[in-house]
Amino acid sequence: MIEAATTQHLAALSRLELTPTELLDMQADLNKMLGYFEKLQELDTEGVPEMQRPVALVNVLRADVPGEMFTQETVMALAPESQDGFIRVPRTVEG
Repeated sequence: MIEAATTQHLAALSRLELTPTELLDMQADLNKMLGYFEKLQELDTEGVPEMQRPVALVNVLRADVPGEMFTQETVMALAPESQDGFIRVPRTVEG
């Protein structure tokens, strides 16, 4: 069973600012979840094969085929600001 101090510690680690009522609710929810795990521990899993996922994963990625390329003129026309054939962007690093 999770105690109030443990719940407060978990909330602090998670950077959660919870009211006392929210802490109590969280403690109750965590204890409820642990209860489900305790029930699962009671199941006889002898002879049940181990698995990583309950469903088979299939690669659904498409082939990486290059598409149509823009000309430099088109890119420069789309850029908010350009200079000497390059796209100008705001400075992101100081120094």
